[in-house]
Amino acid sequence: MQDLVNIKDQYKNFKSGYVAIAGPPNAGKSTLLNRMLGEKVSITSKKPQTTRNRILGVLHRPEIQIVFFDTPGVFEAKDKLNVRIVDAALSAVGDADLILVVIDVSHSEPNAERFLVKQLCAQTRPVILALNKIDLIDKSVVLESIDKWSKMHAFEEIVPISARNGVQIEELITAMAGILPPGPPYFPEDTLTDVTERFIAAELIREQVFRLTGEEIPYATAVTLDVFKEKKEGRLVTIEATIHLERDSQKGMVIGKKGSKLKQIGTRSREQIEKMLGCKIYLKLFVRVQKNWRKDTKAIRRFGY
Repeated sequence: MQDLVNIKDQYKNFKSGYVAIAGPPNAGKSTLLNRMLGEKVSITSKKPQTTRNRILGVLHRPEIQIVFFDTPGVFEAKDKLNVRIVDAALSAVGDADLILVVIDVSHSEPNAERFLVKQLCAQTRPVILALNKIDLIDKSVVLESIDKWSKMHAFEEIVPISARNGVQIEELITAMAGILPPGPPYFPEDTLTDVTERFIAAELIREQVFRLTGEEIPYATAVTLDVFKEKKEGRLVTIEATIHLERDSQKGMVIGKKGSKLKQIGTRSREQIEKMLGCKIYLKLFVRVQKNWRKDTKAIRRFGY
């Protein structure tokens, strides 16, 4: 009993809580999370639905701990994979103390935005709105967006930001901290995320597929790690990964002429994974066709979605 009293006294001025980052596809949610944490825990690209899983990231400050859920884009999904992806996002919203909605003010997605507002109206948690990518528009458009969104939902605060350039990120963090409840931290100070290095390595490979291929390929891609092992001296990690596609025609696009595209994907992935692990790695990539896997419930589960 005395221990509980001591813990309460120790953290009487401390605030902590879970924040779900939600928004339409390609609004910059993952970029914002990485910016707030100062480390890359969630992959990014210009293509929608880059994030497919709920990614946890922990922000540590002297008297604040914010546990973020980076979620996939919220929209009215149709196929089996996207239904699972959106369900993961909405589940995270249901688990949070606070919802941080991120909107791309430089590019409106009316259908996705209406669907998102409908979901917000169905719950009672406080919501802060971050109007992202203000570096791409005039100040007058920012003011118009504030007025527009203030009429769509009762947000606790609306904060214009640029996740890419770091504009008003501290103001956004302060706004969230002002709403979170008092309480002790949930994670030790050295915890940044709960996802494994193996998971992040697979995601970093998928990120390069998104960045280096055309419009069709990314959405038909899943990545699994077949081998992830460290040599005894601890200096070299061996990774073997498979890039799964839906059709034979896509395989040639990913491999490229004389293997040039796959080599480029491998080189950039290796650089990112080495940066994460802080050591040299040996990376070998395979490409395999899994016919129409996005419509196959068993395949979707096997690939971790």
